[in-house]
Amino acid sequence: MDKPVVAGKSPIPVELKKGETYYYCTCGKSSNQPFCNGAHEGTSFKPMAFTADKDETAYLCTCKQTKNPPYCDGSHQNL
Repeated sequence: MDKPVVAGKSPIPVELKKGETYYYCTCGKSSNQPFCNGAHEGTSFKPMAFTADKDETAYLCTCKQTKNPPYCDGSHQNL
């Protein structure tokens, strides 16, 4: 299995809207972090679709090591 690229070492705050579906980048290659822009083409990665449960500021992972994707769990502190 391919390993994702570490796109950053800190989360990105994102304003999520309740009921909207987002596509989280899992490969780390997207230039639109933390969201997918199709840069995974030709790899084993696929974007992760998720729907916001509420309007909120969420901190999304950019290191791609989180155990709770797409949300940051502090895994970047171990890189």
